[in-house]
Amino acid sequence: QVYKGLDIITNKVSPQEQRLCRHHMISFVDPLVSNYTVVDFRDKAVPLISYIFARDKIPIVVGGTNYYIESLLWKVLINTKEEPSAAPRPASDRKVELEQLDGAELHRRLSQVDPEMAAKLHPHDKRKVARSLQVFEETGIPHSEILHQQQQEEGGGPLGGPLKYPNSCILWLHADQAALDARLEQRVDAMVAAGLLEELRDFHRRYNREKVAENRQDYQHGIFQSIGFKEFHEYLVSEGSCSPETSAVLLEKGIQALKQVTKRYARRQNKWVRNRFLKRPGPNVPPVYGLEVSDVQRWEEDVLKPALEIVESFIQGREPPAEPLRMEQDEEENKRSHRVCELCSRLIIGDREWAAHTRSKSHLHHLKKRRKLEASGRAGGTVGDSGDAGTSDRGGSLPL
Repeated sequence: QVYKGLDIITNKVSPQEQRLCRHHMISFVDPLVSNYTVVDFRDKAVPLISYIFARDKIPIVVGGTNYYIESLLWKVLINTKEEPSAAPRPASDRKVELEQLDGAELHRRLSQVDPEMAAKLHPHDKRKVARSLQVFEETGIPHSEILHQQQQEEGGGPLGGPLKYPNSCILWLHADQAALDARLEQRVDAMVAAGLLEELRDFHRRYNREKVAENRQDYQHGIFQSIGFKEFHEYLVSEGSCSPETSAVLLEKGIQALKQVTKRYARRQNKWVRNRFLKRPGPNVPPVYGLEVSDVQRWEEDVLKPALEIVESFIQGREPPAEPLRMEQDEEENKRSHRVCELCSRLIIGDREWAAHTRSKSHLHHLKKRRKLEASGRAGGTVGDSGDAGTSDRGGSLPL
């Protein structure tokens, strides 16, 4: 929402609502700036929060993108430049340069200079691997060591450095999954009705058509990574050069893709709240209060009234009437365990991810295929089989 333009696809708050309450950090970055980062966001947002406090007002952060919210709550970011810039950095950002390299090569380089960080990151996660390499190159200190230093500061903990604002509280609006999915699908339909396609066409014509023609389009940085833009790529680049029937099919494909990716993103956001705030209780985690929004007809009773009571309690320095949410934490769970599924040729990081992988359709498909091959091999022999049943048995052992 920091970028100018694409107001519908980024679900910007309406001008009418902005007149009811002053909003900040909306539509102020040129859409052609592709290297606006979370550090740039934080460096502009923190002074604004101080300004709001100075006027005896309460800043309310609404969102949104998880990492950006974390940058305001904790001391978790690392400045790799000596002088933080008020403007986005030059296009020759080292992280962007590193991301052009092969993922395996990036991970190999990180393993040499910061093996601890390399062990935590999946080789396919190029952006995080590139960032860790950038930190080392520009500071001379391993990324993992800087994170340890932050965690050891007074008020720090496993999640990072100390809380920037000790009296923060989080209001988590959550809904039944079926109700949320239906609401998100309706939102996409409303966006189309509000002129989404005209907005995308205009933006594509002004900013992206030339890049596509030169095969330079980049849906990984800047405003072009917004949910909804790449989902309509085929429709936008083929419009006018294909039959109306084909265009209609591509349009419907884009709409359905937007609905699916929106629902997946909402699930990721909810998972982040559970993992980041509820499953890792500690001194540097703000309390989280759940507000049920499955039935919007009960907004006043289920959301507005309890939210006001909680916030007023914080302002007055007393215990809120509602209890913060808590979740059981599995102390035995290892979030950084490494396992290679030879059956699927995949590296899996984390106990929970491994458990999910072994139950996944793709893994079960490969397992079924392997068992069929083993059964046919035992029944009729296999190529190169010496006839030793023990040899055949050992060769078919599964990496489970």
